[in-house]
Amino acid sequence: MSEHRPFSERVRVRRTPHKARYDPAVIRKFIDEAMFCHVGYAIDGQPMVTPTMHWRDGEKIYWHGSSASKMLRTVKDAAVCVTVSHMDGLVLARSGMHHSVNYRSVMVLGRANKVDDAAEKERQLKIFVERLFPGRWDSLRPATAQELKATTVMWTTLSETSAKIRTGPPADDEEDYTFPVWAGEIPLRRTAAEPSPCPRLPQGLEAGADVAGFLAWMKRGG
Repeated sequence: MSEHRPFSERVRVRRTPHKARYDPAVIRKFIDEAMFCHVGYAIDGQPMVTPTMHWRDGEKIYWHGSSASKMLRTVKDAAVCVTVSHMDGLVLARSGMHHSVNYRSVMVLGRANKVDDAAEKERQLKIFVERLFPGRWDSLRPATAQELKATTVMWTTLSETSAKIRTGPPADDEEDYTFPVWAGEIPLRRTAAEPSPCPRLPQGLEAGADVAGFLAWMKRGG
C-alpha cells in the first residue's frame, strides 16, 4: 500500500487497501497516461455518467464540450466524481470467483468549475491538443471567437484523489493451485493503426512530427 496518507477519508480505499495508491506522482501519471475519463454527476437526483476526453494542468483535471451540453451546464459549481482507468490484462484463475483484471484507476472527488476567461480557455484547449499532438496547435487555423464561445471548459482540483492498481498472476485458493486448468494473465496493450489521410487532403501533404509524436506516445503506452 502507498506510504502516503489519503487526501481525505472520502477517498480512502477500504476494500483491498493494499491496492491503494495515494502518491500524487503516481496519480498524476495514471491520469496523464489515460486518454478518456468518465464524469459522474446528478441531474434532479438522477445519477449520470458522461464519457469524455480529459487533460491535466498542474493539480487540476480538465474536460470540455459544447456550450449547449446539458451535462456541462448542470455540473458548474456542483459535486462531481471524475474517474480514469486502464485495463492492463485479463487474469484467468482456477475458479470463476478468482478471475480478475490487472488495472490502474484514479477517482477524483470535487466541485466542477467553469473557465470563463477567453484567453485561459484557449490556453487550456491548446494544452489539450498538445498533450496528444505536440507542436500541432500552432500549425492549425486559429480558433475563432465563436468557436471559443461555443466550447465550455470545466475543471476540478486533485485535492481529493486516490488510485488503485492490480498487477500479477491470479490469486487462487491454496488448494486450487494443482487443479488441471490453465491459469495466468493475458496482457492487453493499447495500439494505434497506421494513420489514414483525409480523402480531401492536398496531394503530397504528409503527416508531420505532431502525428509521429502521438504514435510514439502510443508505443510507449501513453
